[in-house]
Parts: sequence; structure tokens; C-alpha cells
Amino acid sequence: MTKPAPIDQTFVVLLGGALAMTPRLRADVAGARIVAADGGMRHAAGLGVTPEIWVGDFDSTPPALIAAWPSIERQPWPAAKNETDGALAVSVAAERGARRIVLAGALGGERSDHALMHLIHAVSLEEEGYAVKLTSGEEEAWPLLPGSREIDLPQGSLFSVLGLSPLSGLFIDNVRYPLNDFSLPFGSSRTISNVAEGPIRLSLASGRAILIARPYDLSGA
Repeated sequence: MTKPAPIDQTFVVLLGGALAMTPRLRADVAGARIVAADGGMRHAAGLGVTPEIWVGDFDSTPPALIAAWPSIERQPWPAAKNETDGALAVSVAAERGARRIVLAGALGGERSDHALMHLIHAVSLEEEGYAVKLTSGEEEAWPLLPGSREIDLPQGSLFSVLGLSPLSGLFIDNVRYPLNDFSLPFGSSRTISNVAEGPIRLSLASGRAILIARPYDLSGA
């Protein structure tokens, strides 16, 4: 029987994209429960974690990786299925009580379609009431929905806000280029390449967006 998760318990879903073992990534993983999605299991050893379940069709998992983790509970799926391995792993985390989800290995990599799907999926999860973060270790992303929030970024780090729809009532403070009650047309590049002056304060009246940051990029571009 699965033990219910505390209301603030974080679940980390290991996905197949690249991961850099940075201090911020290790802080995201510390104390979290872990679910691996197919080939994302290869990140477990580097992070020093043992997933509680391994989900997927295992088409991108080499036999040596399966042999290295013989005691992990596995939930196999056929290759011909309606959801990605990552989406199935997120569903397992939700079933086990997750309210905060870190999608590790969700950004960049060889499959831009998967990376874009992770971003869109994260927005839909946030709309359902989950707190979601995406990370590659070097790059991080958060969905932005109507409301206010603060995102902790190092001073000087590069970030962009990508509107997934027209945005209105956008405020961005404690940054090099602040915005005050701004309306962003869909497809505009106005909110690309800003610089954090420390933790960012954001507010949005309407729309959907993604904030993508590079907390180790202090170039100030």
C-alpha cells in the first residue's frame, strides 16, 4: 500500500533529456520522492537517488540499465500508447499524492517536440493546482498563470517570459527591464532576454506564459 504524501511533498520525475548535476538541481531533488520515466532512469545514479517506481514502455532503456536496478518497482506500458512515458510518470506521481512536481530532464535535448510538450503539459498541470518546475540543471522554467508569484533567481541571471497567449496586466519587478501593467501580444519578443536583480516578482492579470531562466548564465545579455 502506497503511503500518502505530505501536502508539501515534492515529487521529482526523471525524464529522458539532458541533466547537468548543478547545486540548484541537487537542491530540487533533496528530500523529494522520485519517479523515473523510461530512459530518465539513467540520471538516478548521478543524482544519488533511488526512484520508488519506474514507468514506461522501456524502448529507450538499454538492458544494462535495467540490470543495474533490478529491485525497482516497474510499471510497463506498450510502445503503442496514447501518452508519453513522461506524462504517465507524472500521473503516477499525482496518484501518489504529489502537489509539487519537478520535471527533471524536461528541457533541451534531441527531441524539441518532447521539450515543447513538457512546457505545455506543465502549464496544464499548474492550471489543475499543481506547483510545477522544469529543469535541466543549467536551465529552469515555471508556468505563469493569472496571479502573483516570486521566483528565486541569482542576481544577474538571464531569463525570458514566453507568452503562450496574449498577456495582459503583466508586472515584472526587481529586474533590469521592469514592466508595469504591460500587455504582450501573442508572438511578441518583447519579454525575451531580461536580467534578474535577485528574486523576481511577477503578476499577471490574464493569459498563459512560461518563464525560462538560466541561473548560471550571468552574462547579462
